[in-house]
Amino acid sequence: DPFTYEDPNEAVREFAKEIDVSTVKIEEVIGAGEFGEVYKGRLKLPGKREIYVAIKTLKAGYVEKQRRDFLSEASIMGQFDHPNIIRLEGVVTKSRPVMIVTEFMENGALDSFLRKNDGQFTVIQLVGMLRGISAGMKYLSEMNYVHRDLAARNILVNSNLVCKVSDFGLSRYLQEDTSDPSYTSSLGGKIPVRWTAPEAIAYRKFTSASDVWSYGI
Repeated sequence: DPFTYEDPNEAVREFAKEIDVSTVKIEEVIGAGEFGEVYKGRLKLPGKREIYVAIKTLKAGYVEKQRRDFLSEASIMGQFDHPNIIRLEGVVTKSRPVMIVTEFMENGALDSFLRKNDGQFTVIQLVGMLRGISAGMKYLSEMNYVHRDLAARNILVNSNLVCKVSDFGLSRYLQEDTSDPSYTSSLGGKIPVRWTAPEAIAYRKFTSASDVWSYGI
């Protein structure tokens, strides 16, 4: 669990690969996150072909806590290896801006993609998307992680209509040494109320079951 590390930078070093900034080419802005802008770009690692990537950046003027929170998502993503979980390519921490580099998903977020193509998909295609999301969430559960912010806006879609779970900023590790694995949020943290299970709203207690509720919504 990256949040148990006394030095968050150690967690990043353990779970996320450092990328040389010279291998990254930033191209166009494709969105904005909590910590800064998100770009489409290219990554050319030695001995590998050049690929398109998404690049999350940390805006200038950040404080250390913002840097820690930004990179904690990479520490979590770096532990996952599943076809329905967004793949972390690596991080850039030794130059500015600090970056999180992930695979690029051509069709973007599921919510806007479905709205833009309303009525264009067969039932079989839609069920295939749902199965992909549930497979990714099942994997997270098996890894003892609770996502806490599962919504169509946090599912990304590639050119083959494969759906992948992304945005692990609120994800937390569930303790194994208990009969009731759960994560209890401290007061004051933001909760996406429309997608969150009643017990999670009332008691700030999150489990794989509360992720199932969000999946149903």
